[in-house]
Amino acid sequence: MTGMNVLQRAGLVAGAAMLLVPGLPAVTATAAAPGTSAGTAATGTTAPRTTAAGTMAAAGAGRPAWCPSVEGHRVDCGSMTRPLVAGSPALGTVDVGYAVVRHRAPGPAKGTVAVNPGGPGEVAVERAPVFGAALADLLADHDLLLVDPRGTGVSQRIPCGVTDAEYRLGTRAQQRDAVTRCAVNLGPRARGYTTAATADDIDAIRARLGVDRLTLYGLSYGTYLMPVYASRHPEHVRSIVLSGAYPLAFDPLGRSGAQAVSLSLRRICERSAARPGAGGRPACDGDKAVRDLATTAARLREHPLDVDVPLEGAAPYRMRLTEGKLAGLAYESASREVGSDPGAPSLLGALPHALDRFAAGDSGPLLDLVRAEGSTGSAEDQAPYIAVVCNDYRKPWKADAAPSERWRQYRSALAGAGEGAFGAFGAAGYLEGPTDGGDVCIGWPRGNTAPPQPTHPRLPDVPVLVLSGDLDANTPDANGRQAARQFRDGRFLSVRNTGHVPELERSGCVLEVSTRFIRTGRTGDTGCTSRIEPIAVTPVRR
Repeated sequence: MTGMNVLQRAGLVAGAAMLLVPGLPAVTATAAAPGTSAGTAATGTTAPRTTAAGTMAAAGAGRPAWCPSVEGHRVDCGSMTRPLVAGSPALGTVDVGYAVVRHRAPGPAKGTVAVNPGGPGEVAVERAPVFGAALADLLADHDLLLVDPRGTGVSQRIPCGVTDAEYRLGTRAQQRDAVTRCAVNLGPRARGYTTAATADDIDAIRARLGVDRLTLYGLSYGTYLMPVYASRHPEHVRSIVLSGAYPLAFDPLGRSGAQAVSLSLRRICERSAARPGAGGRPACDGDKAVRDLATTAARLREHPLDVDVPLEGAAPYRMRLTEGKLAGLAYESASREVGSDPGAPSLLGALPHALDRFAAGDSGPLLDLVRAEGSTGSAEDQAPYIAVVCNDYRKPWKADAAPSERWRQYRSALAGAGEGAFGAFGAAGYLEGPTDGGDVCIGWPRGNTAPPQPTHPRLPDVPVLVLSGDLDANTPDANGRQAARQFRDGRFLSVRNTGHVPELERSGCVLEVSTRFIRTGRTGDTGCTSRIEPIAVTPVRR
């Protein structure tokens, strides 16, 4: 599935998107204070603020302080006041901020592309320079719409008192407690954080801008958001691109991701023989890497290890390395940025060696990987992430069930998962890995919960391109194919030697394909994907 804050941490898709345009600095947005206006149009005009939901918010003449700059383009920024929970005016409103990067060519735009970078809860507005550079060709004649989902960036943050670091690094019991605490702190406002609400916010902004139809471009969690938008506003969709995708009716046990970890290990070992300078000799044996993974998982299942994880600006965090933490490292973290710099060291490329050493009794290399990944933990509040995950995502229990019944249904689902369904992992151990799955939301209250997101809504008959990296265990090929089958005109492309969000590969091939699809509704020649080189793999001593 999505993993946690896929575009935020240490070069996830927000940081990773920067890899598409090396050396480009990030622009840090300054959010408006909660309850105040987030800005006005960049042209210097202001619109009067009214109490009606969906009207523009005024903030004095001129460009709002948080509005980003994109070289060679005019950027228009504004905000809209929206109901926090539709039909519940007593819960108040939320100001949703957006930016429109205007096309370069004279005349009207040929289309408007709405991009969501993932999460749930990732910001988009401050990354306008990154997306502007990555989609420079498309911006010749298309506008780019970037909306910060409610509760993030310039869209009025509402914290719930749970940080990224404590949530990601904590034990599973601590994560469940954090979810419950977040729900209590949000109270009835928790119902305002849903994918459907964000989709409706985007559509309200579309209408305000006078755009008839949008091209939807979703990355990671954005591949969940954009089909929800399409199901709720089908008449306003021109075409869709989904990258690092999973379907609305995804497997709540995440079995395809567990199995894809083993497949990725086999693939990188086999392909390492084709790396420049390898001389036709593979750096590792894929079957042995999978056996070492199973050995490591079994040992950690019985004997977890404590590891001190360094955190920037804070004392080290004592993390318990369990089978679940290993699973998170292997399926999510190791999928990130794969292919962005094939010759550079990567977590996935280092994993066969670390597993080999652990199986031989040396835990050092694996613990080094754990420390490096854990050190990216931040103080960012996780309200938008936790609430969307616990409100919207499929669970192996019924949302209206009492806690004891939820546990019974969850354990029954595990028992019926099938032998070998989780690859090299045990079922219960693996499902302690996902921060957006397993039993993490089991304490989310029955009250203050939004209606469940439909898993098989009617979707528009428009051209759809779904992209997956064939080394991605976070949203593997199996999920991408299923995501494409949601649509009558869905096309699926697996991109060799890339991981989560294949546009991050450095040649520009995948962006060329997606840009051509947006322009023409056709993928055209995709042969360039076969020339993306294998990643470097740390040799395993023999």
